[in-house]
Amino acid sequence: MIDRQRVENGGLVLLLALVTIGLALVVSEFASALLWAALAAILFQPLFHRLHERWPGRRNLAAAMTLLTITVAVIIPAMVIGSLVVEQASGVYAQLRSGQINFALYFQQVHDALPERLQNLLGNAGLGTFERAQARLSEAVSSSASMLTQRALTIGANAAAFLLAFGVALYVTFFLVRDGEELGAKIVSALPLEPSVAQRLATVFATVVRATLKGSGLVALAQGALGAITFAVVGLPAALLWGMLMAIAALLPAIGPAIIWGPVAIYLFATGAIWQGAVVVASGVFVIGLSDNILRPMLVGRDAGIPDWLVLVTTLGGIEVMGLSGIVVGPLAGALFIASWQILTEQRQADKALSYTPPEA
Repeated sequence: MIDRQRVENGGLVLLLALVTIGLALVVSEFASALLWAALAAILFQPLFHRLHERWPGRRNLAAAMTLLTITVAVIIPAMVIGSLVVEQASGVYAQLRSGQINFALYFQQVHDALPERLQNLLGNAGLGTFERAQARLSEAVSSSASMLTQRALTIGANAAAFLLAFGVALYVTFFLVRDGEELGAKIVSALPLEPSVAQRLATVFATVVRATLKGSGLVALAQGALGAITFAVVGLPAALLWGMLMAIAALLPAIGPAIIWGPVAIYLFATGAIWQGAVVVASGVFVIGLSDNILRPMLVGRDAGIPDWLVLVTTLGGIEVMGLSGIVVGPLAGALFIASWQILTEQRQADKALSYTPPEA
């Protein structure tokens, strides 16, 4: 005899899966906008609480003021900086095409400035090998600049779609700020998990989001700003563009902004710009490098509990799969992976402890 209750429960689960997939397909065009709206709501939830305490019973006003703060403090400066970076990137690309910037020549200058013994080692290894490496590096830099410019032109061509997604993100952010805690509690209670497990995963989710955005994000921006100022002081062109590249590199453990300022310092020394190279090295080591150790404890306050190697891999993988959103989604996936396995291990150990029967004396 068919168990009607099991059939109905199975049908409900199937229906839930179908409607969830359908909803994901419907909102897929706005997935990034919805993701960043949720991240902004989580990050600025403490500000909403403070404003709501100031205006009790006026949740709409508190949410509106929170959204205004996000717009003035984050969105407008990001748009201004982004437009300047795109402008400088376009200028660099134009100079690359016209031949004013020749990375092959720069690499050759560095090679010629090396000690003679090291040059001989390179020569014994095969001059053609060095030339091929030089050509590949030049091609990679040129293609990266070309891709950046093409992305900028794509954004300009799809300005209407961008503005629509931006408006959706702001609209959703308002409601998530106002009702996010209640909605989050409902989602956690609806998960097919034990309440303690669901709550623990939700805590990990919020912790990693805040650590990545408030900690890693702001520290990276600070290091990028310091790098841009350093490059502007020594007179390098497109300092803001280089600073943005350093901010992106600062999100990656074990790599950091040194991957940008290090080669620049080598080039400056190789071309005889001694004091400029010394300034870049001093700033990179004592200003940019130490800012992470000073700012991160102040901004984060506690660690997200993810090993550095996993942060590096998940960040790179997240950027590859999801673009800019992968900066947060990648480490978040890694943290949830670790937390899930830790919970499973603890439950197995608890089950073994309960099932253990001590031997009789």
